[in-house]
Amino acid sequence: MTKQHIHIGVEDSKEGLARFIDAWHRAEKAAITPPEIHLNFEDLSMLMALLTPRRLELLKCLRQQGPFSVRALAKTLERDYKNVHSDVTALEAAGLIERNSEDLILAPWDVIDAHVRLVA
Repeated sequence: MTKQHIHIGVEDSKEGLARFIDAWHRAEKAAITPPEIHLNFEDLSMLMALLTPRRLELLKCLRQQGPFSVRALAKTLERDYKNVHSDVTALEAAGLIERNSEDLILAPWDVIDAHVRLVA
């Protein structure tokens, strides 16, 4: 069984477009490889605004103990329901968490690979 893997990082639009074109050319040559999932941000501050320490803790809890309802997740994390709900909404919009058929929240990723280039 392959692990679900997502790459998160800071990438400008030119780099993203180059990666897309490369994948397109491989597909044209029938050199199909497993799909890569990328979630990229324009700059580090945007990435850090999404992946706060509390949200990373939430993701870790979902991977280790989930799936949960928002209420059960808030109770497990010993956090306020409203704040957990806001974090769930943001992470769900980014595609880092999702809901199953029972409307429980889960983290579908086995590996979240984050890269930050600190040199311009």
